[in-house]
Amino acid sequence: MSVKKTTILVADDDPQLLRLVSRNLEFEGYDVLAASDGQQALEQIEKHAPALVLLDVMMPRLDGFTVCQRVREFSSVPIIIVTARGQDQEKVKGLDLGADDYLTKPFSVDELLARVRAVLRRTQLSTQNDGTGLRTITTVGDITIDFAQHLVTISGKEISLSPTEYRLLEYLAQNTNRILTQDLLLEHVWGPEYIGESHMLQVNINRLRRKIEKDPAHPSYIKTKIGVGYVLTEPGKKAK
Repeated sequence: MSVKKTTILVADDDPQLLRLVSRNLEFEGYDVLAASDGQQALEQIEKHAPALVLLDVMMPRLDGFTVCQRVREFSSVPIIIVTARGQDQEKVKGLDLGADDYLTKPFSVDELLARVRAVLRRTQLSTQNDGTGLRTITTVGDITIDFAQHLVTISGKEISLSPTEYRLLEYLAQNTNRILTQDLLLEHVWGPEYIGESHMLQVNINRLRRKIEKDPAHPSYIKTKIGVGYVLTEPGKKAK
């Protein structure tokens, strides 16, 4: 019985790079779909529901940011945005729109494969983790997290989180009122190869705050401990 391969969509308007990335992913055993513009990428995602999307920012018809934004309206498929060297604002914008990771051109094949494996591993962990060994449900203030169902509600209303946002909130909730360092959060949620990438954490913390805080600019749940990290607290309680 054959094992179903993992499907990855690669979207880039550079035909040479598109071929190179596709061939290397195929060599690693992935099924690859290719798109040369943003509209084609969006249509392929809607039709084939790939396990992962590699999305170049600068593409004709629809740019990568627009594609990412539209995909997040109907899917939580992991997205790795591809940006040009030195365009840090593009990385932040892509992550803020819901991308899960980024690659900077030019990149090596080893870096490409490492990022792909890391994102797919995080997705698998989110799917497989059923809360075994943890409290089934935990409540922090008005926030309730059902670990078994990966369900987050605020005052009884369900909140839609991406897999990365959920894993971040889940880990913070497992350590309620305990200050967690930036590197500890990065290692647990993204993997050890992401230690030091504080902007990745900051963008996702900001996204999470916009979804769970009444006033994201003055958070009452996720507090920043300057120079250390973050802590999830019940409003009015002090962290340890």
